[in-house]
Amino acid sequence: MNRMTWRYRIFMNLANVLVICFLILPLVPVVLGALQSERTLHEDVWALLPAEYTLDNFRLILSGGENKGEAFQGIDYLPNSVTWFRNAFLNSVLVAGSVTVLTLVLATLTALTVTRLKLNWTGYLMNATVVSRMVPLIVLMLPLFVVMRNLGLLNSLSGIIMTEVGLLLPYAIIILVPYFQAFPKELEESARLDGCSRFGAYVRIVVPLSTPALAACGVIIFIISWHELLIPLIIASKPEFMTLPVVLAGLVSDQFVFFTVMMAICLIGLAPTLLLVLLLQKYLVKGLTAGAVKG
Repeated sequence: MNRMTWRYRIFMNLANVLVICFLILPLVPVVLGALQSERTLHEDVWALLPAEYTLDNFRLILSGGENKGEAFQGIDYLPNSVTWFRNAFLNSVLVAGSVTVLTLVLATLTALTVTRLKLNWTGYLMNATVVSRMVPLIVLMLPLFVVMRNLGLLNSLSGIIMTEVGLLLPYAIIILVPYFQAFPKELEESARLDGCSRFGAYVRIVVPLSTPALAACGVIIFIISWHELLIPLIIASKPEFMTLPVVLAGLVSDQFVFFTVMMAICLIGLAPTLLLVLLLQKYLVKGLTAGAVKG
């Protein structure tokens, strides 16, 4: 028995190492590519390590194309996406943050309604929520464009936020419903006996005690919204309303593809989501497992 346990532990540790390597190794060439010049990259595409390292890619991006550095001195053409980076980064922060907050507010109210009010339509709502996630997003793009044009929300951050909230709300509801089903109803009933209304019990009791689930759901929604490409690409065509994934896609042109600049933007784009996950790591584990067992 002990021998089997010993072998099982070794097997699980090796499996964990393989999974971690599978997830992290694709980032290694991105990091190495971002730390070298385009000339060095094309001189020897088979080299595992660059011959020289430079931060000119990050200087170029963060300065909006003004500080070229030595790596870009001989290059006359630079994509417009480089000059739009700072504005696009701020747009992504605004969009992802607003989508996360609005989605959590609406999802908690909906999930609590589904689990607390025993109404016939709540079952149909959950079924419709699950079915809506089976529709490919690309199928909705043409109707979405027409609706946004009729509402006058094309080329606006509010149009992007409204669309992403509508499409991510079912995800949040599906995540939060199992948690609220396991949430003790007695706590809400005690608050109501003390004079709280149903909404007051929600604000003062349910929300503070649901921090792990809300944090886990919020991180998932933020990551999906932060990396969303198709919706901003369809709704926003003007540079001032573009988000980071759209700017990254714009680096691929008919004239030239700046691989090192693209890799540097990828690393900068990964930083907010990575930082958010690290800060809320303890809440993620609790939140994702809190509703796994009812009662």
